[in-house]
Amino acid sequence: MYLNCKTFFSLRYGTMPAAMLVKKAHELGIVSLALTNINITADAWEFVDLCRQYLIKPILGLECRNGNDFKYLLLARNQEGWYHINHLLSDHLQQEIPFPDIAPQLPHTFVIYPWGSRLPDSLDTHELIGIRPWERNKLFRTDTLAWKKKLVILQPVTFQDNEHYELHRLLRAIDQNMLITQLTPAMTGHPAEQLTHPAQLVDHFSAYPHIVQNTLEIMDACQVEMTMNTPGNKKHFTGSVTGDRKKLRELAIAGMYQRYGEDHSVALTRIEKELDIIAQQNFEAYFLITWDIIRFAREQGFFYVGRGSGANSIIAHCIQITDVDPIELDLYFERFLNPYRKSPPDFDIDFSWRDRDRVIRYIFDTYGREHTALLGTVTTFQTNAIIRELGKVYGLPKKEIDKILENGFQIQLENDPIHRQIARYCELMNTTPAFPNHLSIHAGGILISEAPIHHYCTTYLPPKGFITAQLDMWQAERIGLHKFDILSQRGLGHIRDAIDIIRENRQVEIDIHDVKTFQQDPRVKNNLKTVNTIGCFYIESPGMRQLLQKLQCDNYLALVAASSIIRPGVAQSGMMKAYVERYRHPEKVTYLHPVIEELLKETFGIMVYQEDVIKVAHHFAGLELADADTLRRAMGGKYRESNEFKNIEQRFFTNCAQRGHSPAVTAEVWRQIASFANFSFSKAHSASFAVESYQSLYLKTYFPAEFMVAVINNFGGFYNRELYFRELQKTGVDLHPPCINNSDYYTNIKGRQVYVGFIHVEGLEQQLAERILADRREYGPFAHLEDFTNRIMPGEEQLEILIRIGCFQFTGCTKKELLWKSSLLVNRRDNSHTHALPLFGAATVNCELPTLAYHAHEDAFDEIDLLGFPLQSPFQVLQHDQQSYMPAREFDEHVGLSVTTLGYLVTTKNLRSAKGEPMCFGTFLDREGTFVDTVHFPDSLRQYPFQKGGFYVLKGKVVKEHDVITLEINKMWKIGYFEDKQLK
Repeated sequence: MYLNCKTFFSLRYGTMPAAMLVKKAHELGIVSLALTNINITADAWEFVDLCRQYLIKPILGLECRNGNDFKYLLLARNQEGWYHINHLLSDHLQQEIPFPDIAPQLPHTFVIYPWGSRLPDSLDTHELIGIRPWERNKLFRTDTLAWKKKLVILQPVTFQDNEHYELHRLLRAIDQNMLITQLTPAMTGHPAEQLTHPAQLVDHFSAYPHIVQNTLEIMDACQVEMTMNTPGNKKHFTGSVTGDRKKLRELAIAGMYQRYGEDHSVALTRIEKELDIIAQQNFEAYFLITWDIIRFAREQGFFYVGRGSGANSIIAHCIQITDVDPIELDLYFERFLNPYRKSPPDFDIDFSWRDRDRVIRYIFDTYGREHTALLGTVTTFQTNAIIRELGKVYGLPKKEIDKILENGFQIQLENDPIHRQIARYCELMNTTPAFPNHLSIHAGGILISEAPIHHYCTTYLPPKGFITAQLDMWQAERIGLHKFDILSQRGLGHIRDAIDIIRENRQVEIDIHDVKTFQQDPRVKNNLKTVNTIGCFYIESPGMRQLLQKLQCDNYLALVAASSIIRPGVAQSGMMKAYVERYRHPEKVTYLHPVIEELLKETFGIMVYQEDVIKVAHHFAGLELADADTLRRAMGGKYRESNEFKNIEQRFFTNCAQRGHSPAVTAEVWRQIASFANFSFSKAHSASFAVESYQSLYLKTYFPAEFMVAVINNFGGFYNRELYFRELQKTGVDLHPPCINNSDYYTNIKGRQVYVGFIHVEGLEQQLAERILADRREYGPFAHLEDFTNRIMPGEEQLEILIRIGCFQFTGCTKKELLWKSSLLVNRRDNSHTHALPLFGAATVNCELPTLAYHAHEDAFDEIDLLGFPLQSPFQVLQHDQQSYMPAREFDEHVGLSVTTLGYLVTTKNLRSAKGEPMCFGTFLDREGTFVDTVHFPDSLRQYPFQKGGFYVLKGKVVKEHDVITLEINKMWKIGYFEDKQLK
């Protein structure tokens, strides 16, 4: 009878998570339930799974609406019916066509129209009319017995109680972008759209038992046939299991010859072992599809990095999915795949953002659009967004909403009736799982299914242009669909573009996969040790640079470890500090047991990696490798209460006793496993990061200018683009502002001359920039301003931007002269003719101007306005006595003392102290271009907060820890460019 239930995935309409809906139904004794969300099927399989857990029969369907206009319900009689419903909704969403008034005939489905929209005698065999309980009076004087097979009870379920009905109304106002007082009844549900006891619902229709009976028969005719957790990915690459196994073996052996040579027994033994496990799990197709994607990328010349736990596999290494050597790093395949693991392997393949879409298009074209979709995700309401949206629908002024949100650490809602209501509804929306707001696209997941994708879900077409599933990762995994991760990463864009720029500017070809050579290069080692790493993937942030200094890092293994212990949570656990202490003083390390020393000598007795947990469990406690990996996963918290985990724990202690380990040592090893497993990172992940770090560091070391241009053209990395332009200037190039005749859309380098790209100019229209470049390619460089305006015919405002940023420096005229001329040229030109290069060049405009005042830093302030920063050093622009401030290079001589310096803000990192109070780390540049790292404890930050970018006078104590110098700030002021006196 409950044929029209909605969860909060009826976006900005429903208010219940699926778990609450099913639990409430179970409590009321309901035995059958239909999920019919509005134009979405995103949580269908969660609903089915929950219903089965509560022994409730699930029915899947859809509520079809055009805006606020409810058309009909569709119910799937079986899996084929569900396929057709998904297909219909997908067409509606992708082609943006409205649902017709009469539902199309879909095989194996029922259609339920609202009362009054269709006449019973016009209905087809599969079509019905639903009567809501509050519409019973409309049945008066209707011969319902004549149409008893056409009438059903339609009890909508949208919210859980009256308070959530008010939340529903607020959500509708948010969706309609209007005040709550402007809502009309057509925009909202009926207050009675709540779950009621079945007996109460039957009682409402006691005069119409035939309608009750027909409703039950319709529900009985609907089935959900999907089996959960059954593999749904494409089964075969070659068309058969035998063909897949033969193909993977051939590729692995050929790759082994290339990577290790023909006589490498360790590699061959490991390949055979991995092939056996892959065959047991029937995962050959997953490997081969990933290999096929990589093959395409290599043929196209795309640079990529394969990472994830897949780097534990020698087969992945041999077939060139990853460049990480698992033998060199003693990586365990069982961390990646073992007989107890039911989900496919995890390969993360990173591409440049420029190449990724072409790779995705290849996947769609190769594996079929009927079987391929990007994985979806769900964007949820966050607290600040909820407050802002609720404030708008209640009619609060923007300033009042901003005031509520102005303190990012603690939201203040005053003792005001509206504020109290906002606080209450924020609380109602603070659900677990989080309240969905809209669908989005997963960062890189792609589904390739054996059955057509609409067998599982609906698809839609977001602006990105690729068909996307209305499924998130967790929903997909419930039904055996496991993603391929095709990711985009700016760090790879840096490397890819740098290789192209170096080839063009230096005529040098680089084998970027020759990582072992990079690791041994003395100049690369020195740059790593001195943390000359700005622009380099994963090793440029202030925190990472400080860690590398503390570790005096100049080798691959140390960098792999640093890439692991830099992760969030590790520092708070004390693991990072302990590792640094032991790294610098290995002679002080005491090992619990000789076996532990043998296993963890590389990491000084600390389980830095998840693989370390597996090694200790296997070699110290004698657990099978598959059990050791299960222990590693369970220690992460997800399975700690499971019976399987408790059995493994018992075996751990039993095995240790049988091996003669003392109970005290065994207990301590177990405690350390429990402690470290929460924070340890996959060594394969860290190794993949370190490989990419070496690749970018090699390019920075030998081709610093070209590399930094590539970083700039990929929109930087950890920092804003200004810092990368500063780094570029350090390489000795001549940096020019944008130029009409020399700039491209992106920044370019020719020899040692660098011209800023048009893309960086604030307010300059892309269409105009592209028109300038196209015209220049066809007709050659511009002779002067008159020639430019005649050929391009820019608007007055756009021309002013080009003049102010310095695009016409080559003319020899001042900006003021050019602006004067531009006004005359724009006003007198004829816009009616089409562009053609005139036979004779345009005559220059001669005008005599009075002598105009010129400030030494006018150009710099134009650049600040249009680029966001001056091309020259900001310290050269600053009108302030800078000689009295201590440069950072002298800090080492003043450790423990208070100093005053002048810093130009680069970046900040907000965090909370151990007591939960806000504090901050800062990074500045001094006038010599040296970094100044600062610490702002809660009291200091409260008294001297940051006020956006610019110059700050910094007073604080110099602190040195393991070669890293920081300034603990006790006083700070912001000063302007025209500060004419030093603040006391």
